[in-house]
Amino acid sequence: MRIMTVHADYIEVEPKQKAIKDAEDVKLEKKRYEEVLVVFTSVEQGDEDVAAVAKATAAEIEKVAKQVKTNNVLIYPLVHLTSKPSSPRVALAAIRKIVELLKVSGYQVESSPFGWYKGYTLKCKGHPLSELSRELRSDDVKIRTDADGKKEISIDIKSEVVVSASLKAEEKMKSKFSILDLDGKLHEVDGFDYKGHGLLEKFATYETKKVRAYDKEPPHIKLMKEHSLVNYEPGSDPGNFRWLPKGRLIKKLLERAISDYCVGYGAMEVETPIMYDYEHPSLKKYLNRFPARQYVVLSDDKKLFLRFAACFGQFLISHDMVMSYKQLPLKMYELTRYSFRREQAGELAGLKRVRALTMPDMHTMAVSIEQAKKEFENQLEASLKWNEGLGLDELEIGFRAQTDFFNENKDWYMGMVKKVGKPVLLELFQERYAYFITKFEFNFVDAMDKASALSTVQIDVENAETYDISFVDEKGQKQRPLILHASLSGSLERVVYALLEKEAMRMKQGKKANYPLWLAPTQVRLVPIGEKHLSFALELQEKAAGRRVRVDVDDSGETLGKKIRNAEMEWCPYVAVIGDKEMESGKIAVSMRESGEKKEMAFEGLLSEIEKKTEGTPFEPISFGKTVGARPAI
Repeated sequence: MRIMTVHADYIEVEPKQKAIKDAEDVKLEKKRYEEVLVVFTSVEQGDEDVAAVAKATAAEIEKVAKQVKTNNVLIYPLVHLTSKPSSPRVALAAIRKIVELLKVSGYQVESSPFGWYKGYTLKCKGHPLSELSRELRSDDVKIRTDADGKKEISIDIKSEVVVSASLKAEEKMKSKFSILDLDGKLHEVDGFDYKGHGLLEKFATYETKKVRAYDKEPPHIKLMKEHSLVNYEPGSDPGNFRWLPKGRLIKKLLERAISDYCVGYGAMEVETPIMYDYEHPSLKKYLNRFPARQYVVLSDDKKLFLRFAACFGQFLISHDMVMSYKQLPLKMYELTRYSFRREQAGELAGLKRVRALTMPDMHTMAVSIEQAKKEFENQLEASLKWNEGLGLDELEIGFRAQTDFFNENKDWYMGMVKKVGKPVLLELFQERYAYFITKFEFNFVDAMDKASALSTVQIDVENAETYDISFVDEKGQKQRPLILHASLSGSLERVVYALLEKEAMRMKQGKKANYPLWLAPTQVRLVPIGEKHLSFALELQEKAAGRRVRVDVDDSGETLGKKIRNAEMEWCPYVAVIGDKEMESGKIAVSMRESGEKKEMAFEGLLSEIEKKTEGTPFEPISFGKTVGARPAI
């Protein structure tokens, strides 16, 4: 059974002609239903247990009717909701049973003519719960008999997808893309001379053609599996991943780095819930102004949604704060592990687009548009610095803005373009489809010529009003702040995707792939030639205890050549072979992956060199076995 519910101001239904031989006998007249929950219904193959399916469906309809506060229900048979319809006999029996059960529960319920082609006119109310969909089966109904012999019925409802009004508006929105050059000139996307700006051309093509799906697997997926970093989780929803020990170490380091970066930038760190009440008055409005699909959780008779950003919690905290203009700009930060977005299945692609993401989320309260613009510009510079620190310096910048705002502030945009130092893609839209008037995005262009936003900042002109957030100005009057939404890194899943895709492209060019040194799971691999050299290698490893360097030992028993090849395949930055000479001299011959150089040096000197190169970055010890032989294959 599939249903789609629409809470309507009214629906008018008029039967036109019979669609099947056994159609119900009805009068050919138009009928109007006011303030009604319209339930478009399709009974499917496999729904032959009519009683059970009807109970599950009636119970779900009751839940929605209570949430939208209506007692009027119209069951509207719509076979087009499924590609596997049941027989007309089963369908009609199920619909009649649903009507019967709802009437017993006290609802004013009717069904529109079954087996007819019909015309209808409907006016949807447009609030967050006005359009929902469900899939129900007879095995959704669980019947348990308690100690007194009474039957208890419970119903397991499958997940639904809720699409915000903002996302629908974004899909329909007409906007104009241009290239803004360093001289302040706007160029048609198709007419710009992209010589020396090949990545910008790919980014512009991706944005204007909007071909999001991949026709073959992006190379980072193979790399994340080969390196035992991340893999798919078959026991979860698609787009949710298992982070294996090496991948978890990399992700943990990134989490610490961006959190330290934002707190160092002046943000107050908080932690907020991952689920919220659909019926909260402020959240209901915001849900339809954020361009994302939501996950829904049912708890008793309450409908909750999983957060898709930290906005909800941080705004509710801000609502309860007493703020002075002297304290603004005020920044609040949270590392959301996780935020959930029900991305379309066809657009899921490894770590590029996921459904459960780790999003470093910062919000800034600003006194005025001028202060907001200054913070926007500062956060652009902070984003540049963050990405350069990761070695992601070949990113393309996109600005998006409401046309009037851009025209009023063109000199300000030009100042930022000059800081970026290269032409940018500009998207202008006449009407806001969401809460922001402008945003920027740093976009990575991958090996398949697809673009992905990393760092992003938006200026929000709506949510201070929506959440009743205020500050006291110099005259003692309450005022609404402007709010900047910022993720200076973008989701950490996408950061790992970009790092791996970048190295995949280097490998395609015949170059050696590398991790940033501070992120390499193993920074130094010690390779003993034989059994008698193993104890010396382990002694060296012990000397690294307490130092900010990850050292492991290959005690696998493989041949020397195989051990060296394995270190190469794992992108170990430093590899030292330990033999008789090293045991006698106390010095090691180190192969340096990035430069290709080989150097003989004291082990202490190597540790000091790595500590100097990684100074100012977070450190975590090895958490996946200090020797290769101690690690199970994953």
